Amino acid sequence: MSTPGINPTLKSGSPLTLQFPQSLAVYDDYASAQKSVDFLADAEFPVEHLMIVGTDLKRIERVTGRLTWSKVAVGGILSGLWLGIFIGLVFALFTETGFLGVLVSTAFLGATFGLVWALIGYGATRGQRDFSSVTQVVATKYEVLVENKHAAKAREVLAGLPGALPNPFA
Repeated sequence: MSTPGINPTLKSGSPLTLQFPQSLAVYDDYASAQKSVDFLADAEFPVEHLMIVGTDLKRIERVTGRLTWSKVAVGGILSGLWLGIFIGLVFALFTETGFLGVLVSTAFLGATFGLVWALIGYGATRGQRDFSSVTQVVATKYEVLVENKHAAKAREVLAGLPGALPNPFA
């Protein structure tokens, strides 16, 4: 089986490489792949010769709401406010006078900057994206790889876990 996700250009000392990896098993979810590796670890198999690789990636976008000018403005103010407070706290560490004055002024400047920047950004989209969302990249398959010199032993040990080795031709 091919091993997408294995980058042969990675340095050989990288913890994300195996020497001559072979596919041990392919699972539909990460929990099953993790269960197999855990079973091998419990059987004192040298698990440092294994790797779990997420393959067949897909992008999921969950729409969380409709955007309006007021929602964009409030979001801009809040994000600018926390940034201003953070910068104010840093500045306050290096000033001897007016801790509260520094904090309030940087918070105000941050909120103003956040408001203006958010409104300009939203206006630039010209209504092409009037919604907010959360995006995540997930794998649809998880392949457990093993270094070729340990493949036979890994298959032998893993055979003791019921349902651990799915049909390799599926």
